[in-house]
Amino acid sequence: MKTTIDGVAGLKALVGRELGKSEWRSMTYDAIVKFADATGDHQWIHVDRERIQRESPFGAPVAHGYFSLSLIAGLFFELVEVKNFAMVINYGLNKVRFPAPLKEGQKYRLSVKLLEVKEAGSALEGILTASIEIEGEAKPACAAELVFRFLGGA
Repeated sequence: MKTTIDGVAGLKALVGRELGKSEWRSMTYDAIVKFADATGDHQWIHVDRERIQRESPFGAPVAHGYFSLSLIAGLFFELVEVKNFAMVINYGLNKVRFPAPLKEGQKYRLSVKLLEVKEAGSALEGILTASIEIEGEAKPACAAELVFRFLGGA
């Protein structure tokens, strides 16, 4: 079930609350290779299965850290429905860490919490924490502090 952010009052009412967790998904080798192709980052720990078997401490292909970060954008709007704003823009990141490798075959999901809302010119700025959790692991693949700008709110 999606969390609805309904205008300025609705956004402010959600401060300090978890906005939700996505469904579990599986990380695939195909997705890792597609990200490598899109970015040009073909480092062996991601794509060279033979060398991974011989040398990698992870024992399987691992998703790029920036891949795990980019998963946030696609999953965010599966968790949240925004109403009564003209638009929401990704303004940037305050902090990003990659505490654990997300390996081929592991399941992951997004978890998001709204920390703070403040005025930013004609917009409202929302500071959120986002985590790409790995099923069965204590540490996430990605932990990030996001900055979103909510514009044209009623």
